[in-house]
Amino acid sequence: MVNVTFVTEFILRGFPELHGLKMPLFTILLVMYLLALTGNSLIIVIVCMEPMLHTPMYFFLVNFSMAEICTTTTVVPKMLVNAFSGKTTICFACCMAQGFVVFAASAVEFITLTVMSFDRYIAIRKPLLYKTIMTNRLCLNLTRMSWVVGFVIIFSQSVVVWTFPFCGNNVIDHFFCDVGPVLKLACADTSLMELIGLIYGAAIMWGSFGLSLISYTCIIATIIQIPSATGRSKAFVTCASHLIVITMFYLVLMVMYLRPSTHGNTQVNKAVSIVHTSFIPLLNPFIYTIRNKDFKAALRKNAKRRVLF
Repeated sequence: MVNVTFVTEFILRGFPELHGLKMPLFTILLVMYLLALTGNSLIIVIVCMEPMLHTPMYFFLVNFSMAEICTTTTVVPKMLVNAFSGKTTICFACCMAQGFVVFAASAVEFITLTVMSFDRYIAIRKPLLYKTIMTNRLCLNLTRMSWVVGFVIIFSQSVVVWTFPFCGNNVIDHFFCDVGPVLKLACADTSLMELIGLIYGAAIMWGSFGLSLISYTCIIATIIQIPSATGRSKAFVTCASHLIVITMFYLVLMVMYLRPSTHGNTQVNKAVSIVHTSFIPLLNPFIYTIRNKDFKAALRKNAKRRVLF
């Protein structure tokens, strides 16, 4: 290995097959990113400013929006710069950091969705004990757990990836430093690392998804027993919106990562990654707030306050 030149930067291949549609693609991605950033930032600002929204559900939603902003901001701006400037390189350290933040934020989202489903379970199944159980201290501890566990789990795997030697080919067939395309370029046997990553991914995804499904199954069973048709309808609408987010989020990532990371169709992986990093962060604020009367009332109240000021 004495005469081997090690990689100091990578080339992100992006979407060469869409070269003729570079500007339309750039415009669509830019609009989606700005809407996602605006929507999630708006949730954070309104919840922080409005005392009536200082409840566990909105506290967890703020943390989920923060994780969404981390995911999309880590990937999309670099992708837009590459598409606009034609310069597609990324330094080695930047590439490793990008992959780490994307997967760590995604792990935080998994755990936060599970915590949110637990919160809804307590609110609907045990409404009289809700405030006693979901105290500020418990909410804060659950949120800390989400961020610490998410980042620690991914960091332990990322350290191993950073230690792999990368030499020769430095072209990543993706628009960001996804773990599969990066491991393909390593000058070492990565099969054990892929197996460990698969086990971690399956444990996090299936574990959190299973707990969320159990919570919502119990919630739906409780909703069916509500005597009031209006009450049932309102509860079903709320749960349906949450289930849409959970189903989309989990299915997208399960398609990509519940298999050896270096396997799979590259084009399909890119398309699914676009959904994960651009479309879902755009959709989430609308799903969680568009049918929520409390949030819309708080938004109108603060908008009027700004206008009067």
